[in-house]
Amino acid sequence: MDNTGLVLEGGGMRGVFTGGILECFMENDIHFPYIVGVSAGACNAASYVSRQPGRNRAITVESANRPDYISYKRLLRAGELFNMDLIFEQIPNKENPFDYYRFFQSNQKFYVGVTDCRTGEAVYYEKTDIKDELNKILRASSSLPLVAPEVSYKGRQLLDGGISDPIPVKQSIEAGNEKHIIILTQCKGYVKKPTKRGMWYFSRKYKQYQGLVNVIKDRSTVYNDTLATVNKLEEEGKAFIFRPLNLQNVSRIERRQDRLEALYNHGYELAAERLEELKHFLQP
Repeated sequence: MDNTGLVLEGGGMRGVFTGGILECFMENDIHFPYIVGVSAGACNAASYVSRQPGRNRAITVESANRPDYISYKRLLRAGELFNMDLIFEQIPNKENPFDYYRFFQSNQKFYVGVTDCRTGEAVYYEKTDIKDELNKILRASSSLPLVAPEVSYKGRQLLDGGISDPIPVKQSIEAGNEKHIIILTQCKGYVKKPTKRGMWYFSRKYKQYQGLVNVIKDRSTVYNDTLATVNKLEEEGKAFIFRPLNLQNVSRIERRQDRLEALYNHGYELAAERLEELKHFLQP
């Protein structure tokens, strides 16, 4: 599996699809030397790197319907839809302990993407660079504008990595990887539409971050161009892509456990069905 990269899209709660696929990978001892993810993709990848089966399911599918997990009251009161302290502090450090030791001992390269609010550029941090700040960087990578505050880190103001680089395949290419395993969280044929509605409010709220405003305006173009690159890599035999065949009615902020369970299982089952095909693709 040398020169092979695992590329993970975000997608909020649709990321349970990725969690199901990574669970199947762990069960079958499939691990890649290079991993790059944004937002929910990066969060799922963390438990994959730390070799903790069942953890992604526990902290998404089983926790999403908790009243303190997603709250519109919190959004109105504190500008935060998801309980980020719960997700990135209480759960990994108390409720469902994250294996930091095994994570940092792993020889896998793992990059987490975030968006610099001032410049609008994608910034990537490798796990060995962030050390004790892992949860802060994962939090930043998952902090969507309008529903989460910016995260401060080393002089930068950061937000969701999927804003500036929604499918970070170019990172995998630039790292020298010749093959790419790409997990998407939208079905085949999806095309992102331009952001127009509410843009006036966004521009006003983030007037001090023109780079962020600009990248949001161009987000559909960036996403669709990246998707075209992904499809071209697949046609050339350089990429193996997992896409959901059915999103099971799961939205970005889904709370219904039955829907999340269905999408998680769909990811697991799809990976299991394509396991031999994947192994053939990975052969030198």
